[in-house]
Amino acid sequence: MDSFLLCLILTFTIALGGREQLIVAQFSTELERTGGLLVTGAICAIVSAGVMAYAGASIAAILPQRAANMLVAFALGFAAIELAWRVKVKPMKEPTRSYIAIGAVLLFRQIGDAARFVIFAFAAAAVYPTTAMIGGAIGGVVAVALGWSLGLSTLQKWPLRAIRLTLAVGMMFAALVIGLNARFMFL
Repeated sequence: MDSFLLCLILTFTIALGGREQLIVAQFSTELERTGGLLVTGAICAIVSAGVMAYAGASIAAILPQRAANMLVAFALGFAAIELAWRVKVKPMKEPTRSYIAIGAVLLFRQIGDAARFVIFAFAAAAVYPTTAMIGGAIGGVVAVALGWSLGLSTLQKWPLRAIRLTLAVGMMFAALVIGLNARFMFL
């Protein structure tokens, strides 16, 4: 239950102002908030959560406990770096307005974003990684739905850069604590 709730909350919070949320927001304005875009974004969020949870659980299963804890620390460190990276949204031109093309871009953007690294980390550390996957999928769908419903102009008025930098500092601190704990077994 802990991994479900924490993954849900962290995935939603970390996805605020993320590339995939801004892409969905941009296309929702251009495509006049069609339901197909929302369904495409939701499917991509579910698939990316499943892929990262499976990867985290599979890799952690073959590692000794201390190495698995270090894997979690590295995943959280990568998430912190990705959060600190400036998100630039360039005007995207989708000439065909194809949901498959938009979905492919969203899926590949989501696989390497900070929120999915958190799903990876929680699945690697959880007893039941399925709960991390479900929580991450729900959080990702809600984040995409928020971008879809607000649009790019409204999202850009929020202090997303400050939010993401604050989360990056917290994530890096968590990565350091978990990494030191895995290395020196403090707790």
